[in-house]
Amino acid sequence: MDKPTVGIFDFACCEGCQLQIVNMEEELLDLVSVINPVQWREGSSDKAERVDIAIVEGSITRAEDEEHAHDIRSRAGIVIAIGACATFGGVNKLKNNFDLAEVKQYVYGDSARMHHLNTQPTKGINEVIHVDYNIQGCPMNEKEFSYAVRCLAKGVEPVIPNHPVCVECKMRGNVCRYEYNEICLGPLTRAGCNAPCPTGGFWCFGCRGWVDNPNTDAARDIMDYYGLTVEQLKGKMRLFNSKQEHTDE
Repeated sequence: MDKPTVGIFDFACCEGCQLQIVNMEEELLDLVSVINPVQWREGSSDKAERVDIAIVEGSITRAEDEEHAHDIRSRAGIVIAIGACATFGGVNKLKNNFDLAEVKQYVYGDSARMHHLNTQPTKGINEVIHVDYNIQGCPMNEKEFSYAVRCLAKGVEPVIPNHPVCVECKMRGNVCRYEYNEICLGPLTRAGCNAPCPTGGFWCFGCRGWVDNPNTDAARDIMDYYGLTVEQLKGKMRLFNSKQEHTDE
């Protein structure tokens, strides 16, 4: 069987998720044995008219970004969004909480009126084009990425977790961060990362986005039990998940 052709593309981001691919080191060489990279600005100068799999990092912040995303979609059999910026807008979406003109003025000062600063409200890739698979996180988990790409290279459907981080946290024997008087987003956030933040002594930041149909009633119960408020919870949710579904519930 021919190896699938793969292109890697980026929009507004820090490119940290692409660095996760580079950080795979020897495992990357093994992954390349089952795929054929044909376009990747950070790793290759090659270009391709069509790809079997398009891997996309970053959020959409300009009209030309939307056009480019549609072009990628038209040339790809499968589209995978990697990282928080691509999957739902991530930290870049914080600006959507404010007036866009004020944001430009705050960031660029006297240069805010320059024609090329044509920024628009931030969107995740799936708000512009159809995305087949999401690899969540900030940055994404390279093992989850490798697993998904290998599955697709074999024609197998990858299993994407749809349960909260709390499950993985408990499996690692961690004391709940709420016991430390912290607000943790583990009850709402999609698992698959193996709970590195709570394990390392931090609350979950929600960088993997929400599970499908999160139990918001249970989240309220937790806040009540620990004497915290829903508004405090929402304040934590806005870092990675501004203007997301369930944020205002």
